[in-house]
Amino acid sequence: MILVTGASGTLGRPLTRLLAEAGADVHALSRRARPPQDGVTWHRGDLETGEGIDAAVAGAATIVHCASDPLHPKRDLPAARRLVDAARRQGGPHLLYISIVGVDRIPYGYYMTKHAVEKLIEGSGLPYTILRTTQFHSLPEMVLNVLTKVPGVIVLPKGLRDQPIDVGEVAERLAELALAPGPAQRVDDMGGPEVLTLEEMARAYLKARGLRRPVRVPLPLPGRAGRGFREGHHLTPGHAVGRRTWQEYLDERHPRP
Repeated sequence: MILVTGASGTLGRPLTRLLAEAGADVHALSRRARPPQDGVTWHRGDLETGEGIDAAVAGAATIVHCASDPLHPKRDLPAARRLVDAARRQGGPHLLYISIVGVDRIPYGYYMTKHAVEKLIEGSGLPYTILRTTQFHSLPEMVLNVLTKVPGVIVLPKGLRDQPIDVGEVAERLAELALAPGPAQRVDDMGGPEVLTLEEMARAYLKARGLRRPVRVPLPLPGRAGRGFREGHHLTPGHAVGRRTWQEYLDERHPRP
């Protein structure tokens, strides 16, 4: 049995599908009751309160922890602690955690929380695997979508780069790790196939959507976190194992007539 938290999210959906297609006994955690569907058994549980977590974890040989709340990052560590405690009470299943490249080097609030969850898992006594990846394609697209809703010049921070990766490829790697015979602790980071400047990504996005907007990159992000991003600590060019490029993602998302 494999339990997936955050199973209805951007990563959880393709992950549960791949695990079910591989013949695994897939269970998923949700805040609301759901009927079994597409080979997935759903459990009602809330990591914020702890309600239903013990029942969901019972019988799991592996837990893939994908649930996260970037808008309220302070909730992630207590939620992970509740999950770890429940796992201990159920005999210590393999805990597989998805994290982000650079969480230990960039003092950005969400990253610091993700790193704290990593340390919690490493010190939990549970068998564990941690995979760090670069950002999914959907994140820069979401940011650029918001920026294009404001009339006028698109203003971007200077000196930023990104190495976006396809979420389906990350799901494939997580499924492989979840189906492996045992834990691997920290595995190699996983990055997209190319490192691009934010300006390059924005211009490709505008072209894909058929928009004509001026782009300016006047100032760098301030503070220690901004410096960490400018120095590229969120990138992993030595592990550019992803296949789908930013342009390929845009072409599929915004097909031309």
